[in-house]
Amino acid sequence: MKAAAVIGLGNIADRHRRNLKSLYPGIKVYAMSASGRKVQNVIDNCDQVVNALPELLNAVDMAIIASPAPLHTEHALPFIKAGIPVLIEKPVAVSVSDAEVLLDAAKRFNTVIAVGYCLRYLPSALSVKKLLEEKKAGTIFNAFVEIGQYLPDWRASKNYKDSVSASKTLGGGALLELSHEFDYTRWLFGELDVLHASVRNYGALGIDAEEIADIVTFTKDNIIINIHLDFLQRKAFRKCKFLGTDGRIEWDLINNQVKIIYKSDECVVYNEPQYDKNKMYLDMLKDFENYVHGRDNQCITLADAIKTLALINKIKGTAE
Repeated sequence: MKAAAVIGLGNIADRHRRNLKSLYPGIKVYAMSASGRKVQNVIDNCDQVVNALPELLNAVDMAIIASPAPLHTEHALPFIKAGIPVLIEKPVAVSVSDAEVLLDAAKRFNTVIAVGYCLRYLPSALSVKKLLEEKKAGTIFNAFVEIGQYLPDWRASKNYKDSVSASKTLGGGALLELSHEFDYTRWLFGELDVLHASVRNYGALGIDAEEIADIVTFTKDNIIINIHLDFLQRKAFRKCKFLGTDGRIEWDLINNQVKIIYKSDECVVYNEPQYDKNKMYLDMLKDFENYVHGRDNQCITLADAIKTLALINKIKGTAE
């Protein structure tokens, strides 16, 4: 990679620019604000700031779209039409129709596109997937997936009410912002059907997007999977339980730990609480390079990410 564009100037865009510089010494990194406004201040890990996408189309080998989700299609499409590989931050879009515009263009122009669901690169996630595939807990009959993070604590330097996460029109709300949980649940168990959904704004944060979602889903193998998302828990919580005929698998995503509990004992299968979570993003970028060059990879394809978006839309349509 000799040159890359990162669209957006938020926290995740900062991380991507920093990681590009770390992975590819000598790479030229271009930055552009989501709105295309002129930027007066210095942008870290950036060689040049541009104000319009056409300036980038003959200058870069790849593009990372890290703007608000409603702008992803607008920002990604010119690169796709130019045949420039694109990594789009999750969620890929706010509507399936917008995402399908990208998919059609990718097929027409034969452009590589991946979507940034980085949790699949977490070592404990890979451990859980292997345990499930090897049926170490027997046949799974129930799963519980839960995440709770207090939104005002997400970005200490910014008023949470001004963030994308808090704004319905910018693609915020628990369903889209915490859609990692839908992605990795589909990755582990296959497609999900929605049995019941409750999506609520409790009113505790004074935002217009949903703060809480509780969903009951089931798989083609009739595994019942309960998924809970919220912006309200004061201490961050991100855990899963998988109940099987021989035992229970417990996955703590924050502490990067996996264990199996049997009738008379328990076994810690993976435990690395000091793991640097930025490695997920580095591994995702390296995997994207593999994808671009036709090598083995586990990138989340655009077609796969659209299925997650369709699931979220189904939840919204089912919700009480």
